Amino acid sequence: MQIIEVTGYAVRSAVITMKRTGTPLEFVIFPMPHVASPTFCSQVRLRLRERDLIVVEGVRGKSVGVSALTLAHRFAPRRRRNGLQKQREALLLPEGVPDINPDVTAAEAIADLKTLPRWTYLLLVATTPVMGLVLALRGPRAFLDEDLVVEDLPSTLRAEMMAGGPVEHAMTDRRDQRLLDALGEIHVERGDEPIRVAIVYGAGHVPAIVAGLRDRYGYRARAAEWPIVLVPA
Repeated sequence: MQIIEVTGYAVRSAVITMKRTGTPLEFVIFPMPHVASPTFCSQVRLRLRERDLIVVEGVRGKSVGVSALTLAHRFAPRRRRNGLQKQREALLLPEGVPDINPDVTAAEAIADLKTLPRWTYLLLVATTPVMGLVLALRGPRAFLDEDLVVEDLPSTLRAEMMAGGPVEHAMTDRRDQRLLDALGEIHVERGDEPIRVAIVYGAGHVPAIVAGLRDRYGYRARAAEWPIVLVPA
C-alpha cells in the first residue's frame, strides 16, 4: 500500500479510510510527516473537525535524548523562506473534538533505543543534527527523497539500519503495540456506533496500523484521499 507519494512536483500523503463489514465504526488514518506546508496542516485540521474522536501521536514528557532525536524536525521550519511548519497538536487538533494519546513516555522511548548497540545509538543521535541542517538549507526540495518524508533520516542510514532492522523495531514496536491496543479498545467499546475515528500518526507507523487493524479486527482499506504535503519551490 502506498502511503507517501513523491513526484517531481509535489509530495502527497494518503488519507486512508478503513471499514469492517457489519460494523458502522470507521478508522481514518492520517499519515503525518514531521514537517509540512501550512496548507497541509490546515487541510488536516479541517478534516479532523468532521471526526468524532482523534487518536494522536506524541511522546509524553521530556528528555535530552528525545530532544536530540527530534532536532531535525525543529531545524527545517526555522528558515521562513522554506515555508514549512513542524507538526504540533496546537496546529492540527480542532477544538471540540475529543482526543486520546496512547503513545509512550520519553523515558520509555529512550529505554527502547538504548537496547541497541551503543555505536548504533550514538550514530543515530549524531546524524540527526546533520539531517536538520540539510533540511534547513535545502528547504522543501529535500523532501523529494521519499525516505526523508517517511522517516526523516538519511537514506543511507535508513537503508542500513531502519528497514525491518533493529533501529526500526526499537523506535516503533512498543509505540505501535500501544496504539493498536488503544484502537482495539475503541473497536470493542464503540464498534456498534456510527463514528469516525481519526488516527493522526507519523507515516512510518502506518504499515503497522493498517496490518494490525486488518489482522486483529478485520478492517480493510476502502478509500483514500491524497492531500498535498508540500510543493517544492
